[in-house]
Amino acid sequence: MTKTIVTLGDPNGISPEITIKALNFLDLPQDKIVLIANKDIISFYENKLKISLKNNYDIIEIPYKKEEILPGKETKEAGEFAYQALIKACETAVNTGIHSIVTAPLSKNAMKMAGHNYSGQTEILEKYLAHSNQKAEMLFVCNKFNVLLLTRHIAVKDIASKIKKDIIISKAERLTEALKLIFKTENPSIAICALNPHAGENGMFGNEEINEIIPAIKELQSKGINIKGPFPSDTLFSDCYSDRSKYDCCIAMYHDQGLIPIKLLERNNCVNTTIGLDILRTSPAHGTAFDIAGKNIANPSSMISAIKLAVNYE
Repeated sequence: MTKTIVTLGDPNGISPEITIKALNFLDLPQDKIVLIANKDIISFYENKLKISLKNNYDIIEIPYKKEEILPGKETKEAGEFAYQALIKACETAVNTGIHSIVTAPLSKNAMKMAGHNYSGQTEILEKYLAHSNQKAEMLFVCNKFNVLLLTRHIAVKDIASKIKKDIIISKAERLTEALKLIFKTENPSIAICALNPHAGENGMFGNEEINEIIPAIKELQSKGINIKGPFPSDTLFSDCYSDRSKYDCCIAMYHDQGLIPIKLLERNNCVNTTIGLDILRTSPAHGTAFDIAGKNIANPSSMISAIKLAVNYE
């Protein structure tokens, strides 16, 4: 039976809680899951939340001191733990042939406090898992629609300079291959968002559509990729949500363009996936929620969806 790795994330956020709750809900066989965790952290939250992990899953220990478990606190110790757990997950997957990793939420700021300055887990996974010029991409998978982010964690003022024909082409090609692998879709259909209001209105509100996006679409179509657009995002997402069969995935030009509709409409069911690498990574589409850590009110739905997608990936 193929295993899936699950990392515990930031020990001071809701990550341990949603991990325990999700694994208990799914009740997966013991030989299906490997936890990258710390037994003291798990025991702390089992006692605090009055819930116990049902199954005796294999645990690869990452050192952590009991006195450093501080629910709701952002600390460098927690950031170091989360970072080391993610690195160990990458190493374990490569060395054992495991094909999927589920990462519970971590704090980018806590990692930075520990000396690890990354804009997200996607960039860490690319560093430790990519080979042969592979590039990691961020794809959000939901019940109603899926969204790939063309640009990720960059300042809004820098977005337009990153919308380039060659970038669009390479990311659309990686997306097409990933959709074939993950969903077994023979000819995935893709819709691409415009950057500017009303798709630029023939250059009145910006030229990125004319100079970069439309030429990329034409070249992709000439290669046999089923892609259409650019569409104004204010109508595209509502169309996709009302008709799931319309497109297999949308490409959003920037972070909030894609994530606002996702988190408004599909927050509890959405999964953040890293594609483009040999190993699929899935994660809940939310953060550490320090404000409710240790209160036994965190919703594990997104973590459940993340684990289900990972364990079913072949």
